Amino acid sequence: MTEAMKGHLAMLCFSMLIAGSFALGSMAANHIAPTVLNAVRFLAAAVILGIAAHVVAGIPRKAFAAPWRYLLLGGSMGLYFVLMFEGLKTAEPVSAAAVFTLTPILSGVFGYLLLRQVTTGRMALALTVGAVGALWVIFDASWQDFTAFDVGRGEMVYFWGCVAHAVYTPMVRLLNRGEKPVVFSFGALVGAALLLTAAAWPDLRTTDWAALPPIVWITIGYTALLATALTTVLLQFASLRLPSAKVMAYTYLTPTWVACWQAALGKGVPPGMVLLGVGMTVVALVLLLKDEHPG
Repeated sequence: MTEAMKGHLAMLCFSMLIAGSFALGSMAANHIAPTVLNAVRFLAAAVILGIAAHVVAGIPRKAFAAPWRYLLLGGSMGLYFVLMFEGLKTAEPVSAAAVFTLTPILSGVFGYLLLRQVTTGRMALALTVGAVGALWVIFDASWQDFTAFDVGRGEMVYFWGCVAHAVYTPMVRLLNRGEKPVVFSFGALVGAALLLTAAAWPDLRTTDWAALPPIVWITIGYTALLATALTTVLLQFASLRLPSAKVMAYTYLTPTWVACWQAALGKGVPPGMVLLGVGMTVVALVLLLKDEHPG
């Protein structure tokens, strides 16, 4: 297996694991405050990744110069996940995953504003196809809702979370001062954990932990270990082996994986017309994976 193929395999696993957050998150969202769930999730993920960073790369003292960088990155990351779980209280998981596929367009906008990165013609076409497919899913394949732009509250809440997520990607490149990816990611997780713990402190103290249903603990465990710590490692692994556009392309697989998760969890399969929009996001993936130039 070539290094590029290993990168693609890593991103395939990444997109599948991220999709699980939507499926499980929708089942846990109404049982616990989003800030509480994510505070615990990021505390656990920071510990896991901190141990990994210490073993794999070591954590030099200079990595924590200008700690405000990690608070900025952690705030962006934390806001994204809080709004995701808040949105999942009412939004269908596949619909929320479709909102997530709008992130590459938003990242392109912030990438240009912060780093003056320019999008190629093929990438622009792929992003457009993916966005139309995403909107078709978000509006539940209703042309009337589509033209009236009748967006559900959950989808709109989560959209603003995706804006925060989109800012995160260019900020990583802007704020990194030569730190190794696993160390820099650890700093961002610590920043997110501190901010979320502070925001959730009153609810953390009053939450009846013993009364929480098992799905909440399953979701916390899954999101901390698999959808945060492991996906961070997979993303870094792939980023070193694939162009950024190809890494970003796997975002478009999320609605497809969420549909698979929903079916596996006995939640049914989206209607055929909704699956048409999911198919368009897969087309966007193929367009972004195709080489811009021969060789």
